[in-house]
Amino acid sequence: MPDLQNLFDRSAKAAGAAAYWSTRAARLMIGVPDYETYVAHRRVKHPNEPIMSYVEFFRERQQARYAVGKGRFRGCC
Repeated sequence: MPDLQNLFDRSAKAAGAAAYWSTRAARLMIGVPDYETYVAHRRVKHPNEPIMSYVEFFRERQQARYAVGKGRFRGCC
């Protein structure tokens, strides 16, 4: 019989991973940008440049998506 604690630990880890990836996929489907990917990219490719806070990042992505900063609202499509 398998060790129940080991089985429980593996199940909990799998459930956590499933929740993480499901959330990430859902955000990408509805257009919410991935801040973690942005931060990782900035640290690797642009280490000496500042990293926007989540609020700054979200605002910038919304403006880029909807062209709010250009004086017009074009929507998502």
